[in-house]
Amino acid sequence: MSHQTGIREELCLNGYAKKQSNWEEDFDNFIPFLLEENQPAYLLFRFDSQNSLGYEWLFITWIPEHAPVREKMIYASTKATLKSQFGSGQIKEDILGTVPEDLTFKGYLKQKRNAAAPAPLTMAEEELALVKKTETNAHIGYDSKHQTLSGVAFPISEAGLKAMIDFKHKTHSYIQLSIDMAKEIVNLESAEEINVHTLGSRVPDDHGRYHLFRFLHTHEGDFLESIVFIYSMPGYACSIRERMLYSSCKGPITDLIENKLLIQIDKKIEVEKGDELTEEFVVDELHPKKNLHQPKFEKPKGPPGRGARRLTSQKPQEHV
Repeated sequence: MSHQTGIREELCLNGYAKKQSNWEEDFDNFIPFLLEENQPAYLLFRFDSQNSLGYEWLFITWIPEHAPVREKMIYASTKATLKSQFGSGQIKEDILGTVPEDLTFKGYLKQKRNAAAPAPLTMAEEELALVKKTETNAHIGYDSKHQTLSGVAFPISEAGLKAMIDFKHKTHSYIQLSIDMAKEIVNLESAEEINVHTLGSRVPDDHGRYHLFRFLHTHEGDFLESIVFIYSMPGYACSIRERMLYSSCKGPITDLIENKLLIQIDKKIEVEKGDELTEEFVVDELHPKKNLHQPKFEKPKGPPGRGARRLTSQKPQEHV
């Protein structure tokens, strides 16, 4: 089974095979041939054993190393839903494959030996592991054509990544991130449950910060849940280096949030001081008021130095 991306995203059946021999022999006869090179998929393989609910199954998650990061994240976050709908009580074992060798019978036995002690990962822990695996070290993007920095991507601490994943799963409504100027790493400052009335008090007046806030509100009769990314920088209270690094890191961080963690940001806001972040301000940023009174178009005035145009008429001369 695979998760198709595009206009619609849904779980659908891509292929199946009927039992031919015992499950040990069928494993290598079926599983490797159902895998696509760079396309993640879920596979359900039936054991010969049964429990009170019926046959027991092996749940296989195939997430190849070179698959797009967005698809990796979709599969990590969808896995728990599929297992629940299929019936967790019928799933005897659960394995993950990132290279074809992982999903041979020999690879299955190796994973089974290695997984004897540790407890299974939670959905959030699996997402964190995937993000950490796809993250690179700090790098600077350079646009040679325009000779400008396209962004500085500092690594994010494990605590920061975990907080963002917990934010995605609504463990808390607010997180704050800072840049460690000496170690050149993005750290977690706080992760908590707040409302819009206390949002401004979280903004420091002497250092830059990144904020991610889930704003619960109503608009035109609808209850909405909007994700707001806030970049706060208190002007000249900070050094030039700090202002430049926060400005340059902003793009890579929002890219991580939106394209790797799959958290949709509804509005990006920049402020200097926390007292700007009133409820009215945030609402206006999310839902700009329409100008219902458009000014009438005025005919442009003529060039200066000319008087009013005069209209004259001449009577036709009579010929005698």
